[in-house]
Amino acid sequence: MTLVDLYAAHAATGKPPATLRSWIHRGELTRRGYDPRGRALVDLHEVQALIATKAAAVAA
Repeated sequence: MTLVDLYAAHAATGKPPATLRSWIHRGELTRRGYDPRGRALVDLHEVQALIATKAAAVAA
């Protein structure tokens, strides 16, 4: 598990933080807590897997 804030996840995947927040709100992505500055943390591997799943659904 690699915990990153939404901005680091954006840098790694290209998905905007607002999209990631929407996925958290909808229950598609799990928030794993907060960093010392109060930013939401997510598992980078979970973000990448969700992006791949959504891409496969669109391609199908």
